[in-house]
Amino acid sequence: MVLLAAVAIGVALVPMLLAYLQLGYHPDVAGPGPDHTRSTERTLERSLVNASEGVPASHAWSDRSAGVTAVHERMNATLRSLNRSALGRGTALQVSFNDSLATRWANASCPGGRGREFGACEADRGVVVQERVGRTHVVAAGFDVRVVTRDGETRARTVVERR
Repeated sequence: MVLLAAVAIGVALVPMLLAYLQLGYHPDVAGPGPDHTRSTERTLERSLVNASEGVPASHAWSDRSAGVTAVHERMNATLRSLNRSALGRGTALQVSFNDSLATRWANASCPGGRGREFGACEADRGVVVQERVGRTHVVAAGFDVRVVTRDGETRARTVVERR
């Protein structure tokens, strides 16, 4: 009788054990992948700092359009690299300058205020520049970021400030 009761309990525990094991981690049920938008923003921040190095020294305020062109040319390699970066993992990433976002940022958030003697900010082809002591200084840039995965599409707009 005791042996029969032990077998019955053992048989009852098997489905419970299987259910418990199924709650564990499985690679095919992993959570969402890396946050492409945030990592893209970090890459854009570094790239904007690098691309804007030397712009004030080589571009007067009257030559600001050429300064913006230099920033675009220096950032092109980063944008191309970002746009190809995730293709092997089943993700398409598209990053481009956003002029209207940069213009809104320039109008609302341009560094200024009491005690500053900076000129007004101006957005040109997605890059925000400001006149400081007659020179062109890169302040920020606006970008559109589009991430397409098997699960769907995410669009983001971001302004990257040069700090």
